[in-house]
Amino acid sequence: MSLPDRQTPPEARSDCAYCPRLVAYRAEVAAREPNWFNGAVPSFGDPDAGLLIVGLAPGVTGANRTGRPFTGDWAGDLLYATLSKFGFSRGTYAGDPTDGLRLDRAMITNAVRCVPPQNKPVGAEINRCRPFLESRIAALPNLKVVLCLGKISHDSTVRALGLKLKDHPFGHGQEYRLKDRTLLSSYHCSRYNTNTRRLTPAMFEAVFERARQLLEG
Repeated sequence: MSLPDRQTPPEARSDCAYCPRLVAYRAEVAAREPNWFNGAVPSFGDPDAGLLIVGLAPGVTGANRTGRPFTGDWAGDLLYATLSKFGFSRGTYAGDPTDGLRLDRAMITNAVRCVPPQNKPVGAEINRCRPFLESRIAALPNLKVVLCLGKISHDSTVRALGLKLKDHPFGHGQEYRLKDRTLLSSYHCSRYNTNTRRLTPAMFEAVFERARQLLEG
């Protein structure tokens, strides 16, 4: 099976078949929950976004269920509340893709578009999905800030931008000024990270405050 090339559309087909392990897991979940989305989750947000948020992958009972990134789980509760606080959304987030929420100047995507077992994609799956991330970045004409949630997202985005990991290591609040945009990173807003206080709401909000400053100035 050939891999996607740089002409790949920004969004994968919902029945994308590039990663056999992920396809098998989707089918396994679909057998139990046939009314869930159970596919490659598309990006969500403003096509004129200046801010692109890159997560890891859909959660099995979150985006894999609802079909919208970070929708239906704890990570989404924190992310969408933070987006609202800093003026990046309109409407009310209700954990459902029919809630009418709209993003303003922002878009959300994932480094891996399909749900992985135990929320852990393997390297080959991250690599196979990267052309969709590359194309998503290229398709945003007004992009100024890329905000990565977690190390896997950060590392894949660094590679998608044609940069070297050794020159752009991951760190919470780490900022890299590139030629025409800025790369920011944060710990992932997972329940584990917030429960252990590795990431607090204040820490998360500080990164979004910085993203807004960069967009405005």
